[in-house]
Amino acid sequence: MGSRFPSHQLSNGLYVSGKPEQPKEKTPTMSSVAMPYTGGDIKKSGELGKMFDIPMDGSRSRKSGPMTNAPIRTGSFGGAASHSGQLNSASRGSASIGGVPGSVSLKKTNSGPLNKHGEPLKKSSGPQGTAVSRQNSGPLAPVLPATGLITSGPITSGPLNSSGAPRKASGPLESSTGSMKLHSVSIVNNQGVTHLSQDDEYSFRKSFPKPILWAIILLFVMGFIAGGFILGAVRNPILLVVVVVLFAVVATVFTWNTCWGRRAITGFISTYPDAELRTAKDGQFVKVSGVVTCGNVPLESSFQRVSRCVYTSTSLYEYRGWDSKAANPTHRRFTWGLRTLERHVGDFYISDFQSGLRALVKTGYGARVTPYVDESVVIDINPSNRDMSPDFVRWLGERNLSSDERIMRLKEGYIKEGTTVSVMGVVQRNENVLMIVPPPEPFSTGCQWSKCILPASLEGIVLRCEDNSKIDVVPV
Repeated sequence: MGSRFPSHQLSNGLYVSGKPEQPKEKTPTMSSVAMPYTGGDIKKSGELGKMFDIPMDGSRSRKSGPMTNAPIRTGSFGGAASHSGQLNSASRGSASIGGVPGSVSLKKTNSGPLNKHGEPLKKSSGPQGTAVSRQNSGPLAPVLPATGLITSGPITSGPLNSSGAPRKASGPLESSTGSMKLHSVSIVNNQGVTHLSQDDEYSFRKSFPKPILWAIILLFVMGFIAGGFILGAVRNPILLVVVVVLFAVVATVFTWNTCWGRRAITGFISTYPDAELRTAKDGQFVKVSGVVTCGNVPLESSFQRVSRCVYTSTSLYEYRGWDSKAANPTHRRFTWGLRTLERHVGDFYISDFQSGLRALVKTGYGARVTPYVDESVVIDINPSNRDMSPDFVRWLGERNLSSDERIMRLKEGYIKEGTTVSVMGVVQRNENVLMIVPPPEPFSTGCQWSKCILPASLEGIVLRCEDNSKIDVVPV
């Protein structure tokens, strides 16, 4: 029975409407030619070596093709595989996409500068169609082509290593311990950070003038000798009693100042009147109170890892018993001795409460600084609870400190960004920049007769901050 609609039968016996589909001509494919393994030597890679002005190995001729077991080059070419050599215009050639060699159908292949759309800027001359022209080598454009390919490392070319492969621009992420060590090393080697020692702390013995101290000792020695001579010659103990009473008074005053001298100085700093930076003259010694912000080098506390600090201090103390080891050469028995101290400070800014002006405090680059920053006890360690703090064991290991049977105490203090701080120093105006710099000479606190406190000298810039656990931090 005839039909007006044309139909035809498929190979499986099914009749379908429509005319049979005409067979399409197959596109000529490029066959791959095996290439000897170059071992990663760029000198044996043909046209690729010419791109880097490296002399070629002319002993053998190379034809382009897939490189068996060849390392995939990354870095200077943005992760794309490179093609070397010359392609035959007839039937032989090689191509690799994404680092996988194989036979592909190509109409025309060009390499060289690319535009922002990923297309070549200049078309190579030659026959079109099935023939493939010779590739033109050239530098890649700095803009990544819009191919969706995600690569690691910088886009620009980099140096090569001895085997001809580019140096790695990226690698595996470092461990937390390694990053902490690198951070501590960077702080130690940074010239903008001032490293303070125990000598920068207040001590009545160090602040008291040595000539006066030796003169007092000499007078008492002479008084004891004279009193003893008179007592033995004329049996009159009056002079000896007077010398003993004076010695007891002086010893009491010295002991009082040694124990309460630091507290008296912090009280002197808190009662010292605040100055207004707007009316302060150049070279005037002032005290400024306000909120601090970090400068060019923000710091991080050593143990608790508190970031964005302008001052950090971490100290480890050890208790020495009768048969315990000494933490330092001057450590006496049945006392706490300092074993290690890490104290850093850098330049920072302070906003004056009185005028609202912002001043740069020059405490970095080795400036003289006297800190009065309260420290809080972070952890107490004894042989019974040593294994309960892995962070403390890790902290000791990073500093190559032994953790044998010792009683230790870790204290840490810091000035975090947004904390209220009192600063004492000299105002210096340089054009539009307002700075607070260390004074050229030590500043004396004077005698505090009501508290029986002798004069103390304050050297450099004075920092005063209470325990951060007791105060609120202003977000900045």
